[in-house]
Parts: sequence; structure tokens; C-alpha cells
Amino acid sequence: MSTAGTLGILVGGGPAPGINSVISAATIEARNRGFRVLGIHEGFRWLMQADIGHVRELSFDDVSRIHLSGGSVLGTARDNPTKDEAAMTAVVATLSSLGVTHLITIGGDDTALSSSHVDRRTQQGIRTAHVPKTIDNDLPLPDHIPTFGFQTARHVGAEAVRALSEDARSTRRWYVVVAMGRQAGHLALGIGKAAGATLTIIAEEFATPVVPFGAICDIVEGSIIKRRAAGHHHGVAVLAEGLIGKLDPQELAGLQDVERDDHGHIRMAEVDLARKVKVELQGRLVRRGVKVTISNKNIGYELRCADPIAFDAAYCRDLGYHAVRFLAGGGSGAMVTVQDGRLVPVPFDSMRTAAGRTRVRNVDPTSASYRVAREYMLRLEPDDFRDPAWVERLAEAGGTTGDELRARFDPPVAAGIAETRP
Repeated sequence: MSTAGTLGILVGGGPAPGINSVISAATIEARNRGFRVLGIHEGFRWLMQADIGHVRELSFDDVSRIHLSGGSVLGTARDNPTKDEAAMTAVVATLSSLGVTHLITIGGDDTALSSSHVDRRTQQGIRTAHVPKTIDNDLPLPDHIPTFGFQTARHVGAEAVRALSEDARSTRRWYVVVAMGRQAGHLALGIGKAAGATLTIIAEEFATPVVPFGAICDIVEGSIIKRRAAGHHHGVAVLAEGLIGKLDPQELAGLQDVERDDHGHIRMAEVDLARKVKVELQGRLVRRGVKVTISNKNIGYELRCADPIAFDAAYCRDLGYHAVRFLAGGGSGAMVTVQDGRLVPVPFDSMRTAAGRTRVRNVDPTSASYRVAREYMLRLEPDDFRDPAWVERLAEAGGTTGDELRARFDPPVAAGIAETRP
């Protein structure tokens, strides 16, 4: 019989590379310390229903090599018990009936919130530790500390964009790619920067709360025109998913093929930004007699369950180990982070806003890292309008006149975009 207690492990939210490494490391360390370990399938889903039929004991053999594989051996689900008092009560009661004395949750904001609610019910005596995961890299950690899964997602995403870039060159076309990241542009920028995309556009570069859809299209169109003027008829534009949140819903209503719910409201989460930009750009260029082949691609779901690269496999082993160490040492009610090789527990409340939501770590468009990325993008810049001969070449490439080009792009449509150039 275990003398240290019983550790439960569950996963909530969307997948991220490295989940299995956390599960493996936590299980091995816990068993070495004398804990019994229970793997709880599909997050809080079955616990909310007082169902103990989706729990299994984890042995050394069960987890010895899973750290190298993507996905989650325990599955995952987005069920949130904090939205219903009866569900939250069932979760705590079911964990107690299983003999769980310590709980590790692996997930995002909702899972962390559920974990904090378990911790607050101190009469049950269940100590909790949360291991935060997201490929978006948007949790409020120090700048040099990534969220687990981000490095793998960036690596796999960059390989995909690099392949698309070669296809674009070979077939003389453009790709408009949208990368996941609803609240922060880290993944899109990381992919675009690493892959050498022609340009990357993220929400953080806009200073205004609302950005016209046409302004986003103008930036991409300007890049297409500039490339054509230089004799190149291909490229890749990477757009951050978070740009959708900057668009005016009223303007979205005027776009073709926007999916709506039963009440006629636009499904913001279903807006295919890459396709919308492609259709708009092709329409503009065709009307001016410029033939450009543009393809659209969304990147995200294929990144979430990729096998972790060495960085995330090792990083997540640290996280799993330190989560058990934190709990075994009497800790509870915190997110587990590893900073400079050391365990740094971050209390749940310190990562939340006054409204109770997790603070978001956005890309800083004034940072040196962003400026480097920006320097290697190809966009129309103020300098492009200083040489009349070059302006005429640009106008010819865009099927317009120099005066019309200046009227649209000088000063650049990026007015309202944070100034990031040195």
C-alpha cells in the first residue's frame, strides 16, 4: 500500500506537444516517492458525472516511453466544472472517493481555474498543482520562458511554411497562411520568422482596437506588388489568427460566405481569414488586369499532437518532476513553472486580472526580437516612394498608376500600426 498518498493526473483543453512527457515524469517521480498514481481520462468530464469508470492506475511500464510521443494517453476534454456548482461538488467528491490526496492538472486557463477550485475546498484536503500548456505561448511568464508545446509547434509549423514557400516558388503562386493564436501572435511570428516567410502580420502590431479588413489585405497586396516589381511572382504571407478579433463584426457581415448560427449571427471562431484575404486580393488584382494565383492554408491542428522535439520532451520532464516535488513538499494551489532550471510555483491568483481572467503575454512590437523579424519581411515602406522610377515599376507591377499607388500606400496603410522600425 502507498504511504505517501494517491496522485491523480488529468489533462484538459486542447492538446500540445509534451503532454505525455509531463504524465510520464510525474508518474515515475510520484511512484518513486511512494505514491499510488491514477490516470484520469478526458479531463474533468467523467468526474463531473461522479463516474469513476474512466480512471486507471499508472505503472512504470505504462509511462516509460510515452514522453517521445505526441497527443495525450489520458485523452483531453474542455468540460469546465466551475460553471456549475453541482458539477464542481461532484468532482471533489469523486476525487475523494478515489482516495486522491494530490492532483496534477495539465491544461489551459479553464483547467487551471478548475484546479484552483479543487484547491479552495480545503476540507477535502486535496493538494493541487497545475502544469500550464499552450502552443500559443501566451501565459504571463518571463519573456525567456516558453509555454510547453510552443517550441515544437513553431518547429513543425516552420517546416510546413518552408515547404509551402518552395511550392510557391516552383509554381509561381502566393500562399496566405493563418496560424493559431487567438490572443497573441507568438506562434505566427515564430513560424514566419523561422521559415523566412515573405511577411507575417500579427494583431499586436496594430495600435487601434479595430482594424479594417481592407487594411490587412492592403499590407499583403503591397508585398505582392513589391515582389512583382522585383521580378518575383511568389511568396508566403503568415497571418495570426488573433487578427480576427481585431476585425469589425459589422464589416465581417458584409464579407461573402461568412458562416452564421441559427440566429443569423456571425460565427467569429469559424471565420476563414486566409480564404477571405485570398478572395479579396484576387478580386482586386484581377480587376486591374494582374493575374496572381493565391492559395490559402490554415495551420494549427496539425501542430498540437506532433511528437515533441527534444526541447519540449526534456522541458516537460522537468515540469512533471517539479510538479510532484512541489506537491510532495506540501505545496498547493499554484501553477508549476521552471525558470533557469529551478522550480518556481506561481500562485493561481497572481496570474489573473481583476476580472478573474488569466493575463495574456502578447508580442511586444517594440522589442528587439520583433524588430529583427520585421527587418526581414518584405512590405511597402515609406522609402519605396522616394524614387519616382521605382514607384513607376511598383505601379506597373500592381496594374495601377503611380499617383493611385501613392494615394493608397503613401503613407503606408500601416498607419495605425505600432511603429517598430529602428
